[in-house]
Amino acid sequence: MRVLLKENIESLGSRGDIVEVADGYGRNYLLPKNLAFKVTKSNMKRVEMEQKALRKSFEEEKESYQDLIQNLNQTTLSFTRKTAEKDVIFGSVSSTDIKEALDKKGFDIDKKKILLEEPIKRLGNYTVPVKVFHEDKSEVKVQVLGEKTEEEQQEGKEESPEEGEKKEEE
Repeated sequence: MRVLLKENIESLGSRGDIVEVADGYGRNYLLPKNLAFKVTKSNMKRVEMEQKALRKSFEEEKESYQDLIQNLNQTTLSFTRKTAEKDVIFGSVSSTDIKEALDKKGFDIDKKKILLEEPIKRLGNYTVPVKVFHEDKSEVKVQVLGEKTEEEQQEGKEESPEEGEKKEEE
């Protein structure tokens, strides 16, 4: 069965593509969910008009996402986590954490579009790709910083009065 896709289907094709699918898949899934319509000789003219309209709307959509891509490229997210030895953090920074931080900054990005291969488990600076529109990707900079433990904070408080005394003696 040949169908014209009305929506992007990851394993099948992009919107506006004419693809060959199994009859059952087309009849039982694509057509009832209005994701595609059947291509026949009688509706070939409709198919051509539909393809033109889909290409035009695709181009308009792509232009609207360019601003979002530029804004995401300029975005830096910082996360503070408790650390163990050798810059290993307790827990991790996952795509859920990144999504929540992007939501706070006003970006509405689906968690599935954050292409983080595995959660971040070390301190440092990272670049995380975000799928914005079809194949268009953006990169968000992520900083993972260490949080001072209670012992380090107490040591810092104890050292600071001594430093003040040294300055007074000079």
